[in-house]
Amino acid sequence: MKNLFGHPHARLVALATLVLLIPLVARALLGWSNPFGYLSDLALGSLLLVLLHRARWWLALPVLLAGAALWLASAELVSAVGRLPTSADLGYLFDPQFMENSTGGGLAHPWLPGLMACGLVAWLLSVWHGRANKPAPLPRKVLALPAALFALHWGAQQWLPSEAEQWRQYNLQHQLLSAGLNTLQHTAMDWAGQTRPVSPLPSAGLTQSDLHGQKLLGAPGSARNLLVITLEGIPGAYLSPNRQALHSRFDESLMPNLSRWAERGMNTPDYVLHTHQTIRGLYAMLCGDYDKLANGTPKGMELLTQQQRNQACLPAQLRQAGFTTHYLQGAGLRFMAKDRIMPHIGFDAVHGLEWFSNENYLEFPWGKDDRAFFEGALDYVGQLRQQGQPWMLTLLTVGTHQPYSAPAEYLERYDTAKQAAVAYLDDAVGAFLDNLERQGVLQDTLVVVTSDESHGIDGVRLASSWGFNLTLAPEQAQLPRIKQGTYGHVDLATSLLDYFALPIPVALAGRSLYREYDSGREMVSFTNGMLRYHNGQGVLAECDFQQRCRRYESKGFIADQAKYLGTGDSTLGPQVAALAGVLDQSLLQTPLNLRYQFGGPSAIQLQARIRDDWADNLIGAQYLEMPQGSHTRVRVKVRALDPRQAAYIQLKAKEMEQDVPLGLPEEVRVTADKPLEMEFGFDNPTVRKAFSFHLLGYGGGEVEVSDFSVITALPGEEEPTEEMADGHIAQSS
Repeated sequence: MKNLFGHPHARLVALATLVLLIPLVARALLGWSNPFGYLSDLALGSLLLVLLHRARWWLALPVLLAGAALWLASAELVSAVGRLPTSADLGYLFDPQFMENSTGGGLAHPWLPGLMACGLVAWLLSVWHGRANKPAPLPRKVLALPAALFALHWGAQQWLPSEAEQWRQYNLQHQLLSAGLNTLQHTAMDWAGQTRPVSPLPSAGLTQSDLHGQKLLGAPGSARNLLVITLEGIPGAYLSPNRQALHSRFDESLMPNLSRWAERGMNTPDYVLHTHQTIRGLYAMLCGDYDKLANGTPKGMELLTQQQRNQACLPAQLRQAGFTTHYLQGAGLRFMAKDRIMPHIGFDAVHGLEWFSNENYLEFPWGKDDRAFFEGALDYVGQLRQQGQPWMLTLLTVGTHQPYSAPAEYLERYDTAKQAAVAYLDDAVGAFLDNLERQGVLQDTLVVVTSDESHGIDGVRLASSWGFNLTLAPEQAQLPRIKQGTYGHVDLATSLLDYFALPIPVALAGRSLYREYDSGREMVSFTNGMLRYHNGQGVLAECDFQQRCRRYESKGFIADQAKYLGTGDSTLGPQVAALAGVLDQSLLQTPLNLRYQFGGPSAIQLQARIRDDWADNLIGAQYLEMPQGSHTRVRVKVRALDPRQAAYIQLKAKEMEQDVPLGLPEEVRVTADKPLEMEFGFDNPTVRKAFSFHLLGYGGGEVEVSDFSVITALPGEEEPTEEMADGHIAQSS
């Protein structure tokens, strides 16, 4: 063994094995085989080989560990939700607590860390045994190899663009490097005044409501109540009527019960999900607007600074029309500020995990398993039926979020935990709908079943954007089984108000699902790192992170196959990006002088210990954006409610989920008579994106976070905050 690792070339061979051979083998074993992907691995591996061959081990080791972690993170996220990580995801993937919850303590590919660890150990042994001899320099020709391979990958991408998913074409480091260089190039061109003016694409069809279609119902809908069932991460391909209508080659029947109900309802096969992330999907479907078509502060969060636009959202409109409005989800509410966003958009009652008194059927780190959730939801519906007013109830499941927990009998029947979890959800929602019918709920209630986002399906075209909308109405006989045309979450609020013959606020966009249109329509989505735009005239443009676009002939947005028309010209990518920018700014004309209040008078029960920075967060101040040159001021007030118990409070900050040191105390003891009162500020010399505050506490008892204000403004322009009647700070210049 000593002779093996002491060989003069052992260090070079071990390093080449770790950075070149193992990534190529891992790509093949993961089923990600693609010429571009192998070329990307060779380019990055050869670069690491050149840089680290003669580097000191304590400099090289962190780089190699980070590379291994990125490979593991990519494999896990692709397996879980069918997409390559973005820079905003990296902190989640490096956070051991989040990964433990998301994987349930296990990995989708447990062999991969073992393979990487073996390579690292072999390299360390070679370094140790060869420590007395400095490695010989590499030939000059080898030094030029990384640049040649990167150039070959770039040139091939320009001339022979691939339709394969991003993870098949790039390793994560190469993709992030390319994205950063592309941004730097565009910034430099802007500074040099070399950017050519781009004719903007029309946006009126994306920002205004369209009620010019022929009504499907001759009179206002006869339903008295509204039930919206939102299933975590479910793609449209799981419903058999959708697969049949679009002639999809995906033939796995994972949701036969929901498909059985879909045969009885109105299905919209070409139904588009505009983004990833639950809070963004809920905002689009309930507020009739596209959420950020990039990584920025979710619009639901920005809506907290508005006191008019929130009144246009569906719950507020139905409440104004006499409905009582309710929101119930199977997880805690504070993450992503749903405890504040949902009341702000018009829900009278907002409940999460704390509402349920029934036990789970299985251990699930994020909340209620789906069977237990729907049994509780059935009780909730029963309580609503006893009241005299019409009601709206929105449900959100969490069981099909990774780690995809399912009972043992389901895990035995399916190849993966993800498939087992989907099947478990299918049985739960099928039984729920059966019980609704048995109790007569469907006779006077409009039921819409949809999903917040899509966890994707490997090998299925546009699966990350493919959603579904199933309508079960009292007047079902008057509705078609297959609703033709392109629709998406942006249409849902307008559609439901149209069903009840209620006025459509000017702020809402979208068409009505309960009308027939004789023309196409524009549609946009940003999923799996691709920005897609359909012009409503048979052409879909798909643009990557470098604003390189491919054009397809496609009648609708979602299609199993589409005819490739070639690459777009040099202006198409900037045009689509500019259109996305217009849609992103629909709420705020400027991100400056934003004032958020994440505190409130409610009592929060503390755990005996902090288990997770994410699940145990006491506030919802996540994914904020702070512009360049601004100053952020934070004010915090926390007190213990039980005079007999002390609470221990921590405050952390993360940018792109990486810890940001703010110079704050590591921990503060808080009692009823000695509350924590703190105010601090920091400058933002560059743009901060995905900036999150994590207020954590332990010690038992309850606390009240009466104030957690976050104010971002230009230096010298901070103004006194104005507390609104509902507790939100609602100032925005």
